[in-house]
Amino acid sequence: MSTLLNIAARRAPAGLRRVATSATSQIRHFSSPIDYSIGLTDEQKELQSLARAFADKEFAPKMQEWDENQHFPIDVLRKGAELGFGGLYTREDVGGAGLSRLETSIIFEALSTGCTSTTAYISIHNMCTWMIDVFGSEEQRQKYLPRMTSMEHFASYCLTEPGAGSDAGNLATTAVKKGSHYVLNGSKAFISGGGSSDVYVIMARTGGPGPKGISCFIVEKGFKGLSFGKKENKLGWNSQPTRAVIMEDCEVPVENLVGAEGQGFSMAMRGLNGGRINIGSCSLGAAQASVEAAVEHVKVRKQFNQPLANFQNTQFKLADMATNLLASRLMIRQAANMLDQSHPDVASYCAMAKLFSTDECFKIIDDALQLHGGYGYLKDYKVNVFLRDSRVHRILEGTNEVMRMVTSRAVLTE
Repeated sequence: MSTLLNIAARRAPAGLRRVATSATSQIRHFSSPIDYSIGLTDEQKELQSLARAFADKEFAPKMQEWDENQHFPIDVLRKGAELGFGGLYTREDVGGAGLSRLETSIIFEALSTGCTSTTAYISIHNMCTWMIDVFGSEEQRQKYLPRMTSMEHFASYCLTEPGAGSDAGNLATTAVKKGSHYVLNGSKAFISGGGSSDVYVIMARTGGPGPKGISCFIVEKGFKGLSFGKKENKLGWNSQPTRAVIMEDCEVPVENLVGAEGQGFSMAMRGLNGGRINIGSCSLGAAQASVEAAVEHVKVRKQFNQPLANFQNTQFKLADMATNLLASRLMIRQAANMLDQSHPDVASYCAMAKLFSTDECFKIIDDALQLHGGYGYLKDYKVNVFLRDSRVHRILEGTNEVMRMVTSRAVLTE
């Protein structure tokens, strides 16, 4: 298996090759309590360094501007795709990097230190490429994935509906087979990339009620009957557009059915296991960057004629933040390892990791803002963007209340 660095060396233009080869020397080094490379192999550290160098150069300087202007940074995303970020755990024959889920988690954490919202979109795009790669036919893989892994085409995942969020098994969008096409009717809500993406992986009902009646389709932006709602005005995640995806007698060729009829819900649930690790990794990156910013701030900000870092309250707060960040990271990486191993209990471990990491990392970011005092509330400081961007992580990919349901069900079946 080629590493992302090898792929970057083969494909990237000279400027990005320099990013790859110098990444290890560019990465910041921290004292061990907040060193997020602890426990990684040399190769994993190189991947982390590459992603962090890219985040520092391409994401971090523009994060606040993208947030303020609600700008979707297509050109920067495509730069990242030249390094392999468009298909991190997609197979290499269609342009993917072929990495493990653990390696992917490490990369998403590092990228999120630069812009959490943009990295979260990349994670959703990657879930779509993975679903087509794993469950799609060879014809579908060759038709769609080369342009998706290069991010020439962007992708969106469409499961949630206005009346079916946590209760996804009761989704109402229908798909009726008529000759050489399926005709889809219904709408999907809160779709990241909606209206801007070129490819939509859509779950629709081909059979009876419940999860077993759900199938998966690849729907292209130009298909007849596909339209989009207004761009949503959100608290965070402003560097990616969010719209409803609307199907009114939308005609989808039969060859765009992924797998067989009735397999869609199981595909969706498998995708969400990985999605929970991905979004937890994005929370880790936001918290890591917020802790770094807080440490820098308390060392220079003075009150009562001494730096804030000298006060025991500040020291204890930083100790708690570092401890909970490490605990979150360990849970995410363990669950990612279990995903790589196809462990039979992976669903509950992904749920626990997502629950703990997104809750605790949000608290860490909030504490970082508190340590900044009034400055943390100003848009001149990045910590408020991390706070707003990470709040939704406790809702999407399964709300944290649903994560408790998944976990408790597993506990009670022992």
